[in-house]
Amino acid sequence: MIILREKTNIISYIITTLLLVGTHDLMAVNNILGEPLALCGRDPVTGYFRDGYCSTTDEDHGTHVVCAVVTEKFLSYTKSQGNDLSTPNVLYRFPGLKPGDRWCLCALRWREAFEAGVAPDIDPSSTHEKALKYIPLETLLAFRYDRTEQQ
Repeated sequence: MIILREKTNIISYIITTLLLVGTHDLMAVNNILGEPLALCGRDPVTGYFRDGYCSTTDEDHGTHVVCAVVTEKFLSYTKSQGNDLSTPNVLYRFPGLKPGDRWCLCALRWREAFEAGVAPDIDPSSTHEKALKYIPLETLLAFRYDRTEQQ
């Protein structure tokens, strides 16, 4: 019975996601800099729609709009808060994240990590403008990912 319920939930999730993917319009979406939203990541594939973009709709109750470059500190923190992003989950074809992966985080989770002193850097060009509803622009830009520092 439990297995059947889990399969039904997964099938429902997949169908809902596929329907929503067809309804969002990236052409009308801007990032926090007021420019068109750029790709966040496809390895692993991220985003509420699993299309690589931190785009969102009203159905995205987590508001997955902050394109973060995750760190070990952040992954440990979010796991301690009950959201394990580092462990693979075969059921959802989720490979698990490792430091350096780019991932669309919930705006409130990023802000919570910021307040705890473990917020990961972000890519402003790939962070949806809706993030500004929850986090000041200046705060986000202070965590701008710099590829040259990482090399």
